[in-house]
This record gives sequence, structure tokens and C-alpha cells, in this order.
Amino acid sequence: MSKLKAHLDNIALSHSVFALPFAYMGAFLAAGGFPSAHDLLWVTLAMIGARSAALALNNYIDLKYDRQHPRFTKRPMVTGAVKTWEAILLIIVCLLVFFLAAAQLQPLCLKLWPLALIPLVVYPYMKRFSWTCHLVLGVALAAAPVGAWIAVAGEVSYAVLFLGLSVGVWIAAFDVIYGCQDVAFDKTHGLNSMAVRFGVDGALKLSKYMHGISIFGFMIVGVLLNLHFIYYIGVALAAIVLIYQHSIVSPDDLRQVTQRYFMRNGLVSTLLFIFTVISLYMVR
Repeated sequence: MSKLKAHLDNIALSHSVFALPFAYMGAFLAAGGFPSAHDLLWVTLAMIGARSAALALNNYIDLKYDRQHPRFTKRPMVTGAVKTWEAILLIIVCLLVFFLAAAQLQPLCLKLWPLALIPLVVYPYMKRFSWTCHLVLGVALAAAPVGAWIAVAGEVSYAVLFLGLSVGVWIAAFDVIYGCQDVAFDKTHGLNSMAVRFGVDGALKLSKYMHGISIFGFMIVGVLLNLHFIYYIGVALAAIVLIYQHSIVSPDDLRQVTQRYFMRNGLVSTLLFIFTVISLYMVR
């Protein structure tokens, strides 16, 4: 059980709250309501496989830096609770689950699977080369709603592209905030981030603008899909969560950027998913 817990911690299973609700949102919007049990099952397995592989791969690639980072001393791969070979084996198994799930969905899923995996592989290396690393993470997470939409509908639409863009900008902006804690470490080790490039004050301002763009994008999704007005209540509540998150951090005080702060952002995806489902059934 301790080994299982170590692996679950290594892939940060609780962080599924960021991507999975948006994947379900894409699936529900594509179906115009509740997707079939078949589609919902395989979308879920595809998401679990892809994100688990991505998290394990990220920790494997960053292990050199994690061992030197004071905040990451308890990570399973740093402590040795998860061995390197175990992480590699888990990555392979999770990718196989992803491929198997993709094969059960619309044919377009198998044709486009590299587009979903490429940013997951590229992201861990980006901090070594560019401050745009946060945007690559955004592209990786944007694949959740877009992929789920394709899995159900078998095609791409402007609406789901706006949804993917909004999700990507949302998570990238949050990653900017989270990365502000590591400016000193990143500078010492030659790593890049918006906080390193523009300073913590500049990075926090950029994250505010990015979150504004994401909220505007969610509104456009509602317009394009002619969603019930209750959907916009969900967008408004998500905006309030983001405003609050920004209000409790500043360039001089990042003490609130804790695990609790991190998980609270899951309210955005959860609220938008819940109000999307309600709006779909309100028009019936």
C-alpha cells in the first residue's frame, strides 16, 4: 500500500481536478448532453493514461533539479520511494492505456494522438530553453477538452478550439503564479520562466491579463454554442475564484501560494463543468 501511495503521489492523482472536468465538459458539449457510457469510460481512461504518463515523465526528466530543490525533498522519486525503473514502467503502461482508449473512440483520435502527446513530452524540457514553458503546459492541458470533443463528435469545431484556448491560457497563467516561488532557484540553475524573464511583478501582471483572456474565451464558447444563460453564472463564479486568487498574492508576499492555493484553482474547472451540464439540460 505504501508503494501504491508513492506512485499515486508521484503522478499527483489529486491534480486530475484541473484537466478531467474540462475533458468531461468537452465530451458533454459534443454530445449535447450526457455522452454514452462507452464514450465516457474511454475518455476517462484516455485522460488518466495521458496525464499519469505526463506527470511521471515530468518528474523523471526533472529529477536532477528536484533533488536540489528545497520544496521537493519529499517527492517520491527524490526520496527513493519510487525507483527510476518503476517510473519508466509506469509511463509505458499509462501510454498503452492511452492508446487503447484512443482506439475505442472516434477514428480521428488515433490520427491526432501525437498532437496530444507532443506537448506533454516537450514541456519538462522547456524551462531549460525558454520562458514560454508555461504556454507549452497550456497547450498540453488544452488537449483535454479538445480531445474529448473529438472522441465524441469525431470532428473539430471553432467552439471547442476556443474552449481549448481558454483552458490552456487559464492553466498557463496559474503556472506563472506558481513559478514565481522559484525565481531564485531557477536563476541559480539557469532555468527559465516568466518570473525570471519579466520579474515577479511583471509575471503576476501577465498572469492577470491571461486569466482575463481565459474568462473572455469561456464566454465566447457559450455564445458559439448558444448555451443557456446559467452557463455564464458558472463563468462568473470562475472569474470570482480567479480574482480572489490574485488578491491574496503580491510580488512581496507569495506565502499564500501553497498546496491549498494550488488545489483551489480546481474550482474553476469544476464550476464550469457543473454549470455547463446544467445549461445543456435547461434548454431541453
